[in-house]
Amino acid sequence: MSEAARLQRGVSAQLGALALAMRDAGARVGVGELLAAHRGLAALDGVSRSDARLALRAVLCSCREDYPRFEQAFLAVFGAETPAGPDASAFDELGTIERAALPRAGFGDPPAADDSQPPLSERRAPAPAAWSEVELLGSKDFAEYSDAEFALARDLIAQLARRAPMRASRRRRAVRTRGDVLDLRRTVRASLASGGEPVARAWRAPSERPRPVVFVCDVSGSMAPYARMLLQYMHACVAARRRVEAFAFATRLTRITHELSGRDHDHALSRATSAVLDLSGGTRIGASLAELNRVHGRRIGRGSSVIVLSDGWDRGDPDLLAAEMARLRLSAHRLVWLNPLAADPRYEPLTRGMQAAIHTPTGCCRATRSIRCASWR
Repeated sequence: MSEAARLQRGVSAQLGALALAMRDAGARVGVGELLAAHRGLAALDGVSRSDARLALRAVLCSCREDYPRFEQAFLAVFGAETPAGPDASAFDELGTIERAALPRAGFGDPPAADDSQPPLSERRAPAPAAWSEVELLGSKDFAEYSDAEFALARDLIAQLARRAPMRASRRRRAVRTRGDVLDLRRTVRASLASGGEPVARAWRAPSERPRPVVFVCDVSGSMAPYARMLLQYMHACVAARRRVEAFAFATRLTRITHELSGRDHDHALSRATSAVLDLSGGTRIGASLAELNRVHGRRIGRGSSVIVLSDGWDRGDPDLLAAEMARLRLSAHRLVWLNPLAADPRYEPLTRGMQAAIHTPTGCCRATRSIRCASWR
């Protein structure tokens, strides 16, 4: 193999590693962007590290949020910049070709923080499946997240919040193919070009619109390890979609839809925590749901998907909780109770709050044992 072919193969491998590192960080980098990166480097006359970095950033970053991800990935793949000698070639500044990027597949577990490696005879066989930070976050309990993992999970939550339940709409949309209803107005308008003969017929088909979603989040003391992540998800849903209502409760119910609106995540959470006066207090689920049904019933409306986020530790009357859950079930399209403790296979719904919710006369909520924390990814 010639020296030029070896250099080309090495640069292609490092560009692939750069794209993989950016995808792991949350950026949308596909094959098209990778091919554009090759064309961008080929278009440069004199390749220097700074010119290559700017060219790659221009084609691999699709939004402003991708800039820090690119800088981190570029530094991880190509290393820190070193002063070049008088005999250094242009390709040396891109990094040593022989220093290949480490694969994402480890020896069963993620690599440790130190660089020490066990002897070759003591190493285990490589795991067939690759690992990444995203996969680790998907199977890790929210209560064990660090601040860095919270920041990484924020982008995943924002992507998840864009997906909304849909419902059939009374309005119909224009389609190019044959639909179920003839569009008379478009058909008559098109017939003017053929002397009034309806040669080309237009059709309309049923359409969908987002279904209203109502979040009722428990922010009592027992839910403190999970409240931050749940409020973060509620803010992402309120900011990304319309017709989303957010409530928080401990001993009383507080509507925080207005506080969670806006794109600034930190300011939204600060406003929400300031509005909830009983944060990390006791728990009265039945009384809070009673206020939701009677005071905010018009906001909920019929046909909404109501999601209760709570561990079921209730100090109120269990009969009141069962009655209010049954009342809420009559007005909601779907009522789901998400319990973050249900991720543990040893969990049993033994608290009186969960017992009252599960044994509601109308069978309102789904079994909490089938809900895992990983479903919040």
